[in-house]
Amino acid sequence: MNSVAENYLESTKKQFAYYKSLGDKTFAQLSDADIHWQQNEDSNSVSIIVKHIVGNMLSRWTNFLTEDGEKEWRHRDTEFEATYKTKVEMIAAWETGWQCLFDAINPLQADDVSRIIYIRNQGHTVLEAITRQLCHYPYHIGQLVYVAKLIRSDEWESLSIPKGNSATYNSDKFSKEKSKQHFTDDL
Repeated sequence: MNSVAENYLESTKKQFAYYKSLGDKTFAQLSDADIHWQQNEDSNSVSIIVKHIVGNMLSRWTNFLTEDGEKEWRHRDTEFEATYKTKVEMIAAWETGWQCLFDAINPLQADDVSRIIYIRNQGHTVLEAITRQLCHYPYHIGQLVYVAKLIRSDEWESLSIPKGNSATYNSDKFSKEKSKQHFTDDL
């Protein structure tokens, strides 16, 4: 029988993978020009949001258990400057950030969740630190999706249950036997 900590780690990995997939599916609908579109001067483009997520990931997850999550080499303010020239370059950075995250969380064991790590000298249990990022990244990935929907307008392909299809989706779900599974298992 899995412990709460083991279930948490397993669920966390699946949730991170799910949110990564939302970004991946969003990028697939955008062009090189689209990733640079900004609503106004104070808004962030898709490429800028990705740059911030990647900067955060590399800082937080590099040597996760042994170093402060806010690295001296991180320059957060520059994450809000558009530097990716192409979608390919942006996606390569995105993949690097996610690889860093999964390299840090995949080896974690149940006993690790109560260990203390630091972010800007503030102690967090590993569980708290993971949860912090599991809230942070979906916040920004939601922004990516929203900006992309603005860009694509009527050509946007839904990443969830399309409008008007909730009854069909629910009917399918309720036609199956109750079972213990993660919501991402059949996506």
